[in-house]
Amino acid sequence: MPFDLTFSDLAERAVQYNARASVADFDAQMRLYAQLAERSRQACPAMLDQRYGMGQAERIDIFPAVAAGQPAPLFVYVHGGYWRSQCKEDACSMAQALTSHGVAVAMVEYTLLPEATLAEVVREVRSAVAWLYRHGGTYGIDVQRIIVCGSSAGAHLAGMLYGDDWQRAFEVPSDVIKGIVGLSGLYDIRPLCDIDVNEWLRLHPEQAALLSPALRLPHDGPPVVLAVGDLETAGFKHQTYHFHELLVAKGLPVRLVQQPDRNHFNLVNELADPSSELFRAALALLTTDAVAPRKTSGYARR
Repeated sequence: MPFDLTFSDLAERAVQYNARASVADFDAQMRLYAQLAERSRQACPAMLDQRYGMGQAERIDIFPAVAAGQPAPLFVYVHGGYWRSQCKEDACSMAQALTSHGVAVAMVEYTLLPEATLAEVVREVRSAVAWLYRHGGTYGIDVQRIIVCGSSAGAHLAGMLYGDDWQRAFEVPSDVIKGIVGLSGLYDIRPLCDIDVNEWLRLHPEQAALLSPALRLPHDGPPVVLAVGDLETAGFKHQTYHFHELLVAKGLPVRLVQQPDRNHFNLVNELADPSSELFRAALALLTTDAVAPRKTSGYARR
């Protein structure tokens, strides 16, 4: 079935894409988000602020794996914040859980809007992945096992790594990414052009189409895990369900993880819990079977 991304009128659309207003305790959610990140930062060794570009914001924090021999697979995380807020320092809640399971973690920072355009941010995130591919071995990373995860706007940016039209320009293999995890993502951003979000996006619909992962699907992509909280607005749910349907229709490997009792902001905390379905689904992308050549990966196609 088609999922409505535009809703009945602009006022309703603005409500459905207003993540902050969807929770009654936004400040408390953000405090918990930062507290879990600080716990990981205190518990895990890290190489902080590794520069992947010339811009002030173009920095990566790397948390090496501590529970397995190196080189270790790499989980790259891109934070959300509607492209205009938040930072990597408050986003690393999952680092302790993943590194203790033998997975290295890289937290990517990028220039926030409106200082940068969205196209520039996409370029930065692609550049960060290319830098990790070229230099990851120095940090004990197996550059043949890289997956990328993002939440909300970060899931959009992760989705812009999913296509197959950018790798040549950055001189990386077409399969440099072995999996994508998208949490509460925005995959077709054209509906945002007519609401307040465009005050900082500053996009025409034609430009938004070029920056929408849903409209730039690869011919043969790596496995994808999509998740959205049951307590989220219809806007974010529909974005996830619509993207899932597109991947299924094209025969691309995708898994949908439903998250009861989770909202737009605490969904990411599931990645800090090794017993959660979302953590296990992300970890499975880094197993031998999941990162085998794509045509023979054996990853479930749903």
